[in-house]
Parts: sequence; C-alpha cells; structure tokens
Amino acid sequence: LAPCERTMAANTAELRSAEQWKKLCTDYELLVVHFYAAWSQPCRQMNEALDELAKEHQRVQQVAFVKVEAENFPEISIEHKVVAVPTFIFIKGGKAVDRVDGAHVPEVAKKTTKLIEVTSLTLSPPSAPTESLEERLKKLTTATECVLFMKGAPQEPRCGFSRQVIEILNEIGAEYSTFDILVDQEVRQGLKKFSNWPTYPQLYVKGELIGGIDIIKELRETGELSTLLPMAAKKESLEERLKSLINKAPIVVFMKGSPEEPRCGFSRSTCQILKDTNLQFSTFDILQDEEVRQGLKSYSSWPTYPQVYVKGELVGGLDILKELQESGELLSTLQGNT
Repeated sequence: LAPCERTMAANTAELRSAEQWKKLCTDYELLVVHFYAAWSQPCRQMNEALDELAKEHQRVQQVAFVKVEAENFPEISIEHKVVAVPTFIFIKGGKAVDRVDGAHVPEVAKKTTKLIEVTSLTLSPPSAPTESLEERLKKLTTATECVLFMKGAPQEPRCGFSRQVIEILNEIGAEYSTFDILVDQEVRQGLKKFSNWPTYPQLYVKGELIGGIDIIKELRETGELSTLLPMAAKKESLEERLKSLINKAPIVVFMKGSPEEPRCGFSRSTCQILKDTNLQFSTFDILQDEEVRQGLKSYSSWPTYPQVYVKGELVGGLDILKELQESGELLSTLQGNT
C-alpha cells in the first residue's frame, strides 16, 4: 500500500491517481472505500471513523481502507453510482458487493466485519516482520515515483521545514505521496542511516534521495526541481467545471432534485414547461453538490434556482420561462434561435 498521507494505520490510503486505484483493486482482496467531499463536515467525521476502522483491522491481511475525493475522480464515482457524499463502497475481488449511503458509522463497521469474516481474510502474525528494515525502506522509498518523508501530513505538517516543502511541492504542481515518520520510529531512525541524511524532511524520486529543505529550495530557485519531479494533472478550476456543466447539452437545467422527483415547486414547474415543448434537456441536481450550488450563483450573477441554460448561455429562471411562453418566444429561445 503506497504511503499516501499515513497519519493513522498503515492499511489506509488517500487515492492519488487512476493507476493507484487499479493497483489497489488488484493487490487487495477487500477494499473499504469512502467517497467524500473535502467541504463536507459529515465526510470529515466519516474519514476519522475510517481511520479507526483501519486501526481496528490493521492485522487483517488483504484489506485496505481507501479515501476517494469523489469530485477528483468522476469516472470512478460514476462507475460506482456515487451521487452523494459520504458514500461507502465495499469492493471484493475488484467488484462492488455492498454499499452504505450516508454517515452511518455502525452500519459501515458491521458490514466491514461481516465481509472480512465471509472473505476468510487471515490475521498477520504479531511476530517480528519477515522482511528486513532495509528491504522495507527500499519499498517505502519506491512506493510511488515521488515520496516525501515528513513530520505530520500535508494538511497538518508537524514542523516548519515539512510545511515549507509541502508548500513548494504544491506550488510547482508536483505529484507526490507522503510518509509520516512520527508514527513509525523504526522508519524514522532507520532512514537516517539508509540515506546517510540525518534530518527531515527527505524527498525521494524513483528511489533516489534528492535531499532536504535546503536542497529543495536551491533546486526550485534554479528551476531544476520541476524537471526532476512528476507533475500532477492540473485540477479543473470551479470556473472551468461550471463552463463544462452548462455546455454538457443544448439545454441544461440546474434544479433541486430531478425531473422525476423535483425537490421544490419552482423546479417542478420549470421541468413541466420544458417537457411541454417536447425538447430534450439535461439536468443537474444542485442539492448534491454544494460547490456548484454556490459557485453558479456568482458565475451567472443569478441568485436563485432553477437556472436554465441554452448552448451555454443563461436564459433565466421560472419567471423568464413563463414570460417567454406567454409571448410565444419560448421554443425559438430554447432552440437557440434568438
């Protein structure tokens, strides 16, 4: 398991890439996967619960506990029909076998225990590890292309030097994983001798030591750092995401709920007016995505919902549709002829 932000048990991972997802599905018989959103308080609580579950089952072989920020991996989220967060998906042998929708810790814990029992996963022996420390360090330094051994986690660095390195790596858009040396004294002391480098943080690329904070700063100043490190795929900005959403179909309605189950009277009336035109239209449920819900208000300078877009341009809300319907201009407007 790649040491991605290991602040709790070693059998947990924060998903970083589609390749890592494929490897996890291949390497582990059972995955307990939490699809979450960083802005959601219930999701943060469920991430803490996942860490506790991982600690409870850390001696069970072939099970991993994975955190997936749903918005960053839409294909994986769609594949597993994740329409709201928090959602837990249980994957056995590479296939989803169960799920829990919502923040229900007891239910997640119960299903995790049951699946471990029926999958006949065995406990790892509490005896001394079979691999040597040197072998373990070699695996850790090559777990991903770029690994930072630091104090704390990227979100909560536990020393100023670690914080500075994280800021530099994020600034240049590097793709990296981290290992918290504060939770593993064997690694903390052993890596100093292994690398012949007495301090932390330590940055490795393809298993080779780059150095600590001073070296990293020098490489950044000379422009060499960006050429040495793998770069993360550029994260789509909110504005780019909104542009993509309003252009995903000729007519797009941002509403509360769905056409089959509207969650407010305005949304219900809007869908009925559009259905009466016999034109095809796409919808987006703003109740499922707070970032889009708030962001689109500013983007469109339109404070209420529903909002109707035609070919990427805002037409308006329910009142505008009614006015267009009464004037006989609705159909031509929805067809983009005005």
